Amino acid sequence: MSNKNKSLSSLALQKFKKNFWGVFSLGIIICIGLISIFAYVFAPDGSKNANQMHLSIHSKWPGFEVQMLTIPSQIETKQSFFSKLFFGKENTDTEIPIQSYEVKNDVLHYVEYASDGLEGLEKQIELSRFPNSNYQEFIENRSFLFGTDKYGRDYLSRVLIGSRISFFIGFVAVFISLIVGLFMGSLAGYYGGKVDAFIMWIINITWSIPTLLLVIAITLALGKGFWQVFIAVGLTMWVEVARVVRGQIISAKEMQYVTAARALGFNDYRIITKHILPNIFGPLIVISAANFAAAILIESGLSFLGIGAQPPMASWGAMIKDHYNYIILGKPYLALIPGFCIMLLVMAFMLVGNALRDALDVKT
Repeated sequence: MSNKNKSLSSLALQKFKKNFWGVFSLGIIICIGLISIFAYVFAPDGSKNANQMHLSIHSKWPGFEVQMLTIPSQIETKQSFFSKLFFGKENTDTEIPIQSYEVKNDVLHYVEYASDGLEGLEKQIELSRFPNSNYQEFIENRSFLFGTDKYGRDYLSRVLIGSRISFFIGFVAVFISLIVGLFMGSLAGYYGGKVDAFIMWIINITWSIPTLLLVIAITLALGKGFWQVFIAVGLTMWVEVARVVRGQIISAKEMQYVTAARALGFNDYRIITKHILPNIFGPLIVISAANFAAAILIESGLSFLGIGAQPPMASWGAMIKDHYNYIILGKPYLALIPGFCIMLLVMAFMLVGNALRDALDVKT
């Protein structure tokens, strides 16, 4: 007779693998996670925050192509490989979209790009500005797969780099909410009495304040910025974790294994951390998945209101804010693309949460 692992974790994993949408959504989350980490590897515009502006080619349709002249800068920048990989290249070169060019007497004459059938300005530059006078290496045909935004920046690069904030705010917010929620919920559920009444009073007050209003208040108190938003979102989501932990501990502390641990003389800290919390980990996983999705939506709302990630940092919510009026101007894709990305990521986390709930349900 073969020995098969019948532990609850292995059974839950087998049930999760049978859920097609759960596995598919987990694959989407992993792909978006890898893209967000290595965004500058995949982004066509590898400059910091993909912030290369070309106002002459603003709001162009997906698939737009143009000749791009790059004029080398005389400023030398020293940047490590890992800095370029994770934070983008500090690009000091000048990029100019052009319609045509020709060389006369060691001088490069070019016509700047102009839309709507207009003729651009004709300018010139000495070939000595290019290394070894080899200007051809600095003129290329550049295509914009998602088009350009209202500042002429590559929209695909902005979308890829913007995934970082939406993705990582879930981890940071859930981590903060778990720390605070586990601590408060454990105290309330295990000790009960006045401790429980006081913590539940705090939870109910926090719960009664609208989430977005509370996040705005915390953000204004901490200041606008990248990490301030992460902390603010995390500090508003702990109440859900605390309520779940409190209810689970109230049920678990009457179990026989907790009574046995007390009889053996274990202290309260060990009983809570080593015996109770590992047995209520299932509901925490489910609520954490739901909090991931909620954190992404809250951050997008804050960025849309202008108090989230600040320009020039790319954020899906800020991209919708910058281009929502283009929906009625004939270019709705500028707002729909980041909106679809938010919807896809939130839906993936919700489906994973539903799959985990079904897998961890011992009754099914």
